[in-house]
Amino acid sequence: MSVPELIRIVSRDSPMALAQVERVRAELAVVHPHTRTEVVPVKTTGDKWMGDLSQVEGKGAFTKEVDAALLAGEADLAVHCVKDVPADRPLPKGTMFAAFLKRDDIRDALIHPGGLTLDELPDGTRIGTSSVRRIAQLAASHPHLECVPFRGNANRRLEKLAAGEADALLLAVAGLERIGRMDVASEVLSPETMMPPIGAGILALQCREGDTEVIDAVSGLGDPDTWREATAERMFLHVLQGHCNSPIAGYARVSRSGELSLRACVFTPDGKVQLNAHEWAGRLDPATLGTSVAVALLRQGARELIDDIAH
Repeated sequence: MSVPELIRIVSRDSPMALAQVERVRAELAVVHPHTRTEVVPVKTTGDKWMGDLSQVEGKGAFTKEVDAALLAGEADLAVHCVKDVPADRPLPKGTMFAAFLKRDDIRDALIHPGGLTLDELPDGTRIGTSSVRRIAQLAASHPHLECVPFRGNANRRLEKLAAGEADALLLAVAGLERIGRMDVASEVLSPETMMPPIGAGILALQCREGDTEVIDAVSGLGDPDTWREATAERMFLHVLQGHCNSPIAGYARVSRSGELSLRACVFTPDGKVQLNAHEWAGRLDPATLGTSVAVALLRQGARELIDDIAH
């Protein structure tokens, strides 16, 4: 197989996104030491906009400019966090995922300057987060805490916390690890305490469909278990037709014996209603498992919950 001499990687220009690109470059260098890589940074609508995401096309706000650079031929490879790629509509025509890298930690971490755990936080503690998923789960499990809107990349949120704009923060463990700031975490929350977003901790490599040289070069970086988990989770979200204001959470997991399962929830924003489903794939392929779990939640009334939320 012929390997490209140069692969241009497009990415959001946030410190976290660039750290993700460095991981891809390092893994590529091991497999194809003679291939050069260069980074094409872009600023996305989501990074520029500090208001409510649903006003700027929701999740697509973080991927649109990256997709455009790929389709225009300005770059050969895009690196995405799967949780930021909309699943309620297909990938842009002419592009495909060539690989899902081995999954990082899917959990959330609490950052409290005094080192308290979530259960130790006093009444009225202001938690900085704009995630409808986190807000709904906290409303259900810790109704005495108050959520205050927080946007911006992880570094920016840590600065806002230091400036006293909130008393504590919730951030993804994978993100903190990427920017080398796990030292600030006072507690890592189990997925049972704070269920992760669909696609948590997974980096996807997106290419143009006909670009077989690049697809062949990067597909070897993919992890088969992560592919199964991501496929199940994204099909689940696709069937539910969730949008960026839908409090939907869930994760697939391949057990040590190779068994795939998917656990998922749909909440009302106030956390008062929570629909749950958990199934094992058995002989089903990952996409069918995702469909089956979505149908189980739709039977419980998930469609009405999702459609009742403005977006």
